[in-house]
Amino acid sequence: MYSFETLNAWQEARKLVVSVYQLLDGFPKFEKYALCDQIRRSIVSVPSNLAEGSGRMSFREQIHFIEISYGSLMEAYNQLIIAADLNYIDEQSLESLKAPIDNVARMLNGLRSSYVKKLNK
Repeated sequence: MYSFETLNAWQEARKLVVSVYQLLDGFPKFEKYALCDQIRRSIVSVPSNLAEGSGRMSFREQIHFIEISYGSLMEAYNQLIIAADLNYIDEQSLESLKAPIDNVARMLNGLRSSYVKKLNK
């Protein structure tokens, strides 16, 4: 087992990826290589950057990848809002993702804070 696999943030981000991918199945076909592709790239970037960062040797680099994960999470959420604006998903579907997104965001912030404390020791 690699160290990133023990991170709760990584585990929850993986679950979020599955939920978002399932939601994207209902998008119009013409969006497959446009908005859907962008959402997929941004949401899968969240756990991917946590994994990549865990392989870095310095806390500063690890923090950087946590920050990239957080940015990708916000990008994905923004794109999901736009998808709702375009009526590709309903408000209920967007709301159902809000709690898991908030949860991952809190975990990323907590993980970042923990690494910052370690860096400053």
